[in-house]
Amino acid sequence: MPQWMRKQLQRAFNGKDIRQIRLLNSCWFLYWEKHGGRPE
Repeated sequence: MPQWMRKQLQRAFNGKDIRQIRLLNSCWFLYWEKHGGRPE
């Protein structure tokens, strides 16, 4: 996971920002699939 995304997720979790957590989670899965990830 890119460093910038880790920082954003950490900030969202610390602030309990559910909307931001969901958005970043969706972005992460999209990024992961496009860079060789395999959904199980």
